[in-house]
Amino acid sequence: MRLHELQPQEGSHRLRRRIGRGLGSGRGTTAGKGTKGQKARAGGGVAPYFEGGQLPIVKRLPHRRGFHNSAKITYQAVNLAALGQFASGAEVGPVELKGAGLIRSANKPVVILGDGDLSLALTVRAQRFSAAAREKIEGAGGKAEVLTSA
Repeated sequence: MRLHELQPQEGSHRLRRRIGRGLGSGRGTTAGKGTKGQKARAGGGVAPYFEGGQLPIVKRLPHRRGFHNSAKITYQAVNLAALGQFASGAEVGPVELKGAGLIRSANKPVVILGDGDLSLALTVRAQRFSAAAREKIEGAGGKAEVLTSA
């Protein structure tokens, strides 16, 4: 047997049916496309979402209404009452707050709020402090340091 003698197994290969190539093709004239109209033409047909000219469902449903401010900064809030678990004199920043499970991410900005009391002298570092929180931290002998980046 030579390379030029190779052929597919008997019955394993069927010729492609050439439709729309004249009356004798077995599928001539309209070639299974009915008669005339948009769907019978080359490149014809409507988009899957087309509903015959009525207002499509994609336009009838409410979608993304209003305004979304992409420049908005969302802070992770921590109350002063939660800072009581740190040792006196400790430096508390986003990494320590994340380790204590008080915030979700050390890479996102943190705001310290004044809810609760603080009796420890802590050095607290955050992106923002409320006026009451700053007053209570400094009143307890600690420091409130503002971080510039998240």
